[in-house]
Amino acid sequence: MSSPEHDVIIIGGGPAGATTAAFLAKEGHDVLIFEKDQFPRYHIGESMMPFCYYTLEKLGLADQMDKIGFQQKHSVQFVTTDGRISKPFYFFQHKDCPSAVTWQVERAVFDNMLAGKAREYGAEIRENHKVLDVIRDENGKVVGVEVENSNGREQHFAKLVVDASGRDALVQSKSKWRRRDPALNKIAIWTYFEGAMRDPGLDAGATTVAYLPDKGWFWYIPMRDNRVSVGVVADRDYLYRDSRDPAEIMKREIHENVWIEKHLESGKQVGEYNVTGEYSYRAEYCAADGVILVGDAFAFLDPVFSSGVFLALKSGELAAEAIDKALKEGDTKPERFQEYGKTLCEAMERMRKIVYAFYDEDFSFAKLIRRHPHLRPPLTDLLIGDLFVEEFDELFEAIEEICELPEPVDYGFKIA
Repeated sequence: MSSPEHDVIIIGGGPAGATTAAFLAKEGHDVLIFEKDQFPRYHIGESMMPFCYYTLEKLGLADQMDKIGFQQKHSVQFVTTDGRISKPFYFFQHKDCPSAVTWQVERAVFDNMLAGKAREYGAEIRENHKVLDVIRDENGKVVGVEVENSNGREQHFAKLVVDASGRDALVQSKSKWRRRDPALNKIAIWTYFEGAMRDPGLDAGATTVAYLPDKGWFWYIPMRDNRVSVGVVADRDYLYRDSRDPAEIMKREIHENVWIEKHLESGKQVGEYNVTGEYSYRAEYCAADGVILVGDAFAFLDPVFSSGVFLALKSGELAAEAIDKALKEGDTKPERFQEYGKTLCEAMERMRKIVYAFYDEDFSFAKLIRRHPHLRPPLTDLLIGDLFVEEFDELFEAIEEICELPEPVDYGFKIA
């Protein structure tokens, strides 16, 4: 077996992979990313949680977000099927700090920016290189990766491998570690509109969650250049009840919400319709000997509260901290990364509870706040991504007066 060529090889150059790489390269580690596509490339996941700010600030990118000109986002709001709109959850009303303003981003531009920062700090990124599998030694330890590019197949070796392969989830899939959340098995269909209606003032960039019958919902994400990302999420049986054509389904569902119908009247649909499903999952393990999972390659949670990019950034930051310490101390045993998995899983469980509540037919945010108006601040904390604290017991107790919440799953934080 060949000796390590690098300190760390990272599979995938998206937000989780680029963030991990940037922090590690900044600390002087030899980092190589293999990215299967060519930057810039399209990706969904455009609405950012306010707490993305802190990781971006540590990377020296927070100021660049406004320089690029991404649409600013000050709030999230909820709309009933008949068009009644909630009082917006303005982030600045709770936390008067730079993180109170976040962004709606084109992921091609955003991801390219992150990759550029990783390169700036010294990481090498090889694009159009698809990782086919990890390489294990005679004891089962991951010691490298097998890669395919235009010249054929290659093998590369490192002290540690980070799987940041997104929803491809290479290690999770190959090792059969994927555990789906059956209560959150949804389908999403999305496309884009130009010239669609925007709300005035601060609400022009708000993420709107617009309800459908049977607890389905629309996202409505205003972006720069007069474009809006519009998607519909619901159970498979609901969306496919009389057609499997995404354009027909989208057109049908637009008429199921008064607010959505009104806002799209002036818009023109552009580009393709996209479909994805089986939204929520988590790997059985967060790490094994020689490999650590980050971002969507580790877990993905239903996107109703826009947690995807935030958890990708944060998992990359947390993983980099653990890897940096392990490399500097010369001990990369998988046990070194169990605390990383535990911390990340605890945060995801807090978000998972509020997602479960959202889909419960007896629950609504309006009902919760009417009963417990003093709980609006901690609820807003969850919506902005302040998940790495333990101050939500009262909030969850109040929610359980209305609906049942899930027990934490007993996997994800373990090591293989």
